[in-house]
Formats: sequence, C-alpha cells, structure tokens
Amino acid sequence: MPLTFDDLLARARALTAGGRRALLGIAGSPGAGKTTLAERLVRELNGSGEPWVAHVPMDGFHLADVELERLGRRDRKGAPDTFDAAGYAALLRRLREDDGEGSDDIVYAPGFERDLEQPLAGAVPVPPTARLVVTEGNYLLLDTGAWARVRPQLDEVWFCALDETERIRRLVARHEQFGKAHAEAVAWVHRTDQRNAELVEATWERADLVVPVAELAG
Repeated sequence: MPLTFDDLLARARALTAGGRRALLGIAGSPGAGKTTLAERLVRELNGSGEPWVAHVPMDGFHLADVELERLGRRDRKGAPDTFDAAGYAALLRRLREDDGEGSDDIVYAPGFERDLEQPLAGAVPVPPTARLVVTEGNYLLLDTGAWARVRPQLDEVWFCALDETERIRRLVARHEQFGKAHAEAVAWVHRTDQRNAELVEATWERADLVVPVAELAG
C-alpha cells in the first residue's frame, strides 16, 4: 500500500511512547519539500490543543554573511561548511538530555529569516511541554566532520524524495520569491545548490524511511 500522511502521523506519534521527548529528523536535498512536510506534521499533530510538538529547522545554524565573507565562502552559502554543525548537534543533544520533565525552562533555538537570508538568534522556543521535536535540513545524515554528531541525537530520520525536474523547478521558484532574478536563480541552483544536492542524495540509504513527498495522500 502507498504511504499516506496518516501513516506518517501515526509513526511520529509512536516515537513519544511513554511520554519521553523524541527527536524526529527530516532530511533531503534543497527544494525536496522538507520544510513543507515538517510544518504540516507539526500543525496536524498539535491540532487545536496545547502544542506538544516543536519545529526546529537546521537553517538557523547558517553562518551569517559577514562570517562567510571573512571565510571566503559567501558564494557557496548552503554548503556543509557554511553552517555551525557543531552548534546544531549540541542543541539537539541538549533537547534530548533536558526533556522538560519537571522544568519550566524554555530552550531557545535560532531561526532563519528568509527575506534577509540571515540566521536569527533565540527565535524558536521549545517549551518543556514539547514531547516531539521535528528538525529538518539537508545534512542530517552526513557522516563527516561535526555533522556526524547529528544522527546519533535523532530517534528517526526520514528522507524526502522528489522527482529531480520538479525539485529544481521548486528551488528556482523559491530563489525568485526571495529576490533573485530568474537567470540568477537558475545559475545559483545549478552552480551551488546542485552540488549540495548530490552530496545529500548520497546519504538517503542511512534514513529510516524514504518519503515520496509528491505521492502523499490522506
């Protein structure tokens, strides 16, 4: 039977059996639909009651442009070495070890401002009531450098699979939405994003589940 969105909801709920906090990762290439899937999961699981699911994107750990300029990496923004991978892994570990039980403390994670294309400190609150944390990003399954510290902190990682032509179309449209001219968007996708996508695609076999995002029903 084809995978449905209801199947994903049930699988996500099962991760928190016994009331413990669980961390679910959603990986995939740029433009594959990670954020859309994560946001839908969080929205549907939380419903209209007290929120018990939090969304912590990896994108908040982008290095700021001023630091990328200093390092000479501004033209490769989005590559693995343009993120604070160690900081991201440390936050996931904190969320796992400090699961909120008996605490009133909120854990704050950085967000990412798409209009500015810059990280934003303390933008994402994770309340102590959060039993499931959904995190998404390109490099959750990468096993090199500090990225290798990420996967051990996650209970499961799902990999978003999307037809390559559609993925590139969506990615170009997203760059245009946030200010790039069409020719500039196409050039960036093929010069920078595609190199990163090839790296990400090589990690899919490490995922617990491959999600055909374009075929989801329910």
